[in-house]
Amino acid sequence: MSLPPRPEFEPDSDSERRTDGTPQRAFPTALAWLRLMRLPNVFTAIADVAMGYLFVQHGVADAGKLACLVGASAALYTAGMVLNDVFDLAIDARERPFRPLPAGQVSVRAGTFVGWVLLVLGVGLGWLAGWLPGVAAALPWRSGVLASVLAACVVAYDGFLKKTPLGPLGMGACRFLNVLLGMSVADNAAGGVLLGYGAGELLAAAGIGTYIVGVTWFARSEAGESKGAVLVAALGVMIAGAALLGASAQYVQIHVEPQLFWLLLALLMFTVLRRGGTAAMDPTPQKVQAAVKHSILSLIWFDAATAIVVAGPAYGIAIALLLIPALLLGRWVYST
Repeated sequence: MSLPPRPEFEPDSDSERRTDGTPQRAFPTALAWLRLMRLPNVFTAIADVAMGYLFVQHGVADAGKLACLVGASAALYTAGMVLNDVFDLAIDARERPFRPLPAGQVSVRAGTFVGWVLLVLGVGLGWLAGWLPGVAAALPWRSGVLASVLAACVVAYDGFLKKTPLGPLGMGACRFLNVLLGMSVADNAAGGVLLGYGAGELLAAAGIGTYIVGVTWFARSEAGESKGAVLVAALGVMIAGAALLGASAQYVQIHVEPQLFWLLLALLMFTVLRRGGTAAMDPTPQKVQAAVKHSILSLIWFDAATAIVVAGPAYGIAIALLLIPALLLGRWVYST
């Protein structure tokens, strides 16, 4: 059975076009903005930063700081999605003319303004998290520095890195920093390796980052012709990311047997490999896009599984519930 086209490939209705056939610049609708921001994906960023927080706190030690970190992560992620389309306007006008900016559903000026405002907001919330009254952080400046570096990586990726072979590494670095942002308001880890982070914290963040390197590599040619061998190699990188995430548990106190954590990760990775393997055997755009969407949303499951291990089932369920708005919005808003 063939998969339905993504919303960005659906043709405009007659009511959305001028008499000469070009899109009319109507007042931007909420749906156009949601598509510009790839809103379903923002819940994966929230899951990452929440998992990072729980990895070091083992519970909610300070709701105010957690809220700031979640807000910073969401703002920086949506800023990256909006600015991505601002930088890609000329390419999208040729290859993806139904996206909000080239279709005129959102003006370039408005998109640019909102993108930069969200970026500044994300950095500001990151700095606020470290200095907000409440449970004192060991290094109050750490969350602000990480939010600032993450913002710089977002701009670097959108502006030029994504067009180079370093693109997947750039996207992986953004996810790596996002998890570390969630960990930033805790005490320094015993035997800290870098900026007060221990081996377990760095492995967990590297696991998510490496997994996203694989997903980004897998998605490089999703709109056109993908090569099966490249897709298989990208799946191998995703497996390596899951392995790094599993290895992180040996450095922290966990609530379950290590074997159970590995089993959870293996089951989750099996679903990713099943969808990705289908696309690798028949790399049509629709199957590759479906595999990419599944791989991205699976981040929430990986984060939920990790939260169960380090903080308990209630926190894992809370993260898993982020799938509900992601899937509901995914019915109308594309993820890639």
